Amino acid sequence: MTSEQIKKEADALRETIVSDRQYLHAHAETGFDLHDTLAFVRKQLADMGYTPVDCGKAGLVALAGGKKPGKVFLLRSDMDALPIEERSGEGFACPNGRMHACGHDMHTAMLLGAARLLKQHEDEIQGTVKLMFQPAEEIFEGSSDMIGAGLLKNPDVDAALMIHVMASMPFAAGTVIVSPPGVSAPAADYFEIKVQGKGCHGSMPNTGVDPLNAAAHILIALQEIHARELAMNDRAVLTIGTMNAGTAANVIPDTVVMGGSLRTFDEETRAQIKQRMTEIAQGIAAAFRAEAEVVFGSGCPTLVNNAELAACAAAYVKELLGEGRAFSAAELSAMGGGQKSSGAAGSEDFAYVSQQVPSIMLALAAGQPEKGYRYPQHHPMVRFDEDALSAGSAVYAYTALRWLEEHK
Repeated sequence: MTSEQIKKEADALRETIVSDRQYLHAHAETGFDLHDTLAFVRKQLADMGYTPVDCGKAGLVALAGGKKPGKVFLLRSDMDALPIEERSGEGFACPNGRMHACGHDMHTAMLLGAARLLKQHEDEIQGTVKLMFQPAEEIFEGSSDMIGAGLLKNPDVDAALMIHVMASMPFAAGTVIVSPPGVSAPAADYFEIKVQGKGCHGSMPNTGVDPLNAAAHILIALQEIHARELAMNDRAVLTIGTMNAGTAANVIPDTVVMGGSLRTFDEETRAQIKQRMTEIAQGIAAAFRAEAEVVFGSGCPTLVNNAELAACAAAYVKELLGEGRAFSAAELSAMGGGQKSSGAAGSEDFAYVSQQVPSIMLALAAGQPEKGYRYPQHHPMVRFDEDALSAGSAVYAYTALRWLEEHK
């Protein structure tokens, strides 16, 4: 097995990988409700000669190798889409009101491609490659659900890798950026703030307690946490995305419900902000004679990249793709022409895996703006360049093979 061999074999699988991606895209499903997606992935794996095993509510695991003693390397893809009405204009656009606007269809198709490559080289694997097909990443629940169901056991995982495609990037499709050691994706928390007042007629506000007024002051005050209670290097983003109340213009409602998200790169900062959110919401509500309750729902911790694995991955992808198509984050920051690593604050529930075993996240360029791929992830018009697919499959397979070879 050589890098050139893996690359040629991945290129030969291009039509199959693209076909898989387009089927998955056209049949987008969300959360744990992945009936068609699971059936498709299970069949593809079985047809390759794998024995896929259910893991958790809607996950699948398959093993490649195991014929030779060695360690276990995990490759992860996520399978869920978003509840977005697609307006991409693609001929295979999803008609059901859901959309793979984050590129998880690309990830799943690439890992299926890697599964084919690994099957072709199964006798050469110096250990075992565990393939993880995960649901519910967008709601930050799928990874922890699979871990709870034994994902990292039987056999025990020694290291793990994920790839995330990136739309609208100024790099040729198939270019890989290796995340730096340390935290590369923030912790995330979804929350709901319920403000309880007392409804009344709009002409007699003195007879009630206006929860909308209290909620408006809470919304503004929450932004003061970042402005006045965090140090300059305590990166955090607190967003209120929804505010729902009332049904009539001349009626003060009983309650207001606000929904939002919190992103932090440090667990201490995360805990501090969550505490202050509750104190501020309750204090301001009381000042306006209302009551407030803050409830934190689903979320995930910070994604931590292992330093040794980051160095290995950077070396392997350069062997595979060449110096001009693979960069470490440090190299990207040092490049001329104003290029530097992304400051994006999107969270990733692969973080749960990274908290348990040495892990690394790779970014895969999948659409240059100058070639018409102008829209970002989660946009209803986002498109991804399928020229990235075979490179992604090759990176998955080659990185696992090389790491197992060097750590047998």
